[in-house]
Amino acid sequence: MPRTSDHVEPSTSPWHLLGAAIRHWREDVKGISQRETAKITYIDRGDLSKWERGLTRPHPSVVKRLDTTLEANGYLVALHAFSIDLDRLRTLEAKGTATEETTTERRRLLQFAAGLALGSVGGSEHVRQLFDLDLTRDMEDWEITCADHLHALRTRPPAQVIADLAIDLLAVERQMKIATPADLIELHRVLAALSAVYANALTRMADHGAAIRWWRTARQAADASGDHTMSLLIRGEEAGHGLYGQRTPDAVLHLVRAAERFAGSASVDLMSTEAKALSMVGRHEEALAVVRRMMDLAGTAAGDPLGFWTPDRQIHFAASWTYAAAGDEVRADAEREAVLALTSTYPHSANVVLHGAMCTVVKGGIREGAQQAATLIANLPATHRSNHVIETGRMVLRAIPMDHRDHPAVGELNEVLTTEPHRPNGP
Repeated sequence: MPRTSDHVEPSTSPWHLLGAAIRHWREDVKGISQRETAKITYIDRGDLSKWERGLTRPHPSVVKRLDTTLEANGYLVALHAFSIDLDRLRTLEAKGTATEETTTERRRLLQFAAGLALGSVGGSEHVRQLFDLDLTRDMEDWEITCADHLHALRTRPPAQVIADLAIDLLAVERQMKIATPADLIELHRVLAALSAVYANALTRMADHGAAIRWWRTARQAADASGDHTMSLLIRGEEAGHGLYGQRTPDAVLHLVRAAERFAGSASVDLMSTEAKALSMVGRHEEALAVVRRMMDLAGTAAGDPLGFWTPDRQIHFAASWTYAAAGDEVRADAEREAVLALTSTYPHSANVVLHGAMCTVVKGGIREGAQQAATLIANLPATHRSNHVIETGRMVLRAIPMDHRDHPAVGELNEVLTTEPHRPNGP
């Protein structure tokens, strides 16, 4: 059956998305006209036309009949409930009666909608994916889903990771509402993992406010799952990413201490973040002491359950950062080579080179260090100039004494950091 000519933009509102979904199942799945659909479901054809265009809102009982008639497998009902939730939260805010919890929930729902309609990564494709959304999945499928998104974080543009995650975050949220108590515990763990990847991707795009809120969601979900290892991992990831312009070093150290109290001991992940944060506030002797304690764990520490990092790479990367900040050129060079031997992927490889530039600056080579950092960042593909790289470049800039900031090489570095795009389309 040929499609009707009226264009519906799903990203306009949740009700437009619902209308596009109804039309999709009517035309593309069932292949029937508005007239025939109205007749079968005992509704007015004019009302159906308005619903498909997002102009008016159907009653839940009507949506249920349409879902059955169009064989949407419960999707239209779930999407209708999503739209109602968003409207309820919007009304509370308009009346001034919204709590912090409801405001956060509305923001999360809006992020779902934004993710579905990100035109820069193919909004129509993500709407199609949502049309195909499974309302329930078994736990094995969810484990694979988490692994897929972690792989995407390493290999695809952050914006695409965020949009793809929105689909599954909506799916797990809906499944949690109908899950058995036993399945709900496992779904909290899934939500924690997906939220952590989401927060990671937001950090890469320097969307720090949203990232902090998703770290909180990940932490709460992990705690609700009862998985102590997952809860500790989320706390470590939240603290570590805070170093990249998301939080002050003192705030990061507070998060590390809180996580250590939660764990009952220090871990490689937490110690690496502690060493880096201490070096950022000039407490180099304390930072180096933490590095030495970490070195004793090399080759013996366990990795994280999701695969965000490996212990030895964490140790050598933190050591590269800390020795460079302290001006220990020999040890910093050795640790940089150790990191490069373990991985050649961005941003680690780019960042350890920037550590070397920082060390050169600390040792007094202002021009050489600034030029090295500016050249590296300028020569990176735009897809690799993530927030992590830019913030490490800013560390080099902050290491330069104020009375040397007027040097042409410093001006070049500052220009690269402030004018080059750092919301990448690449991984």
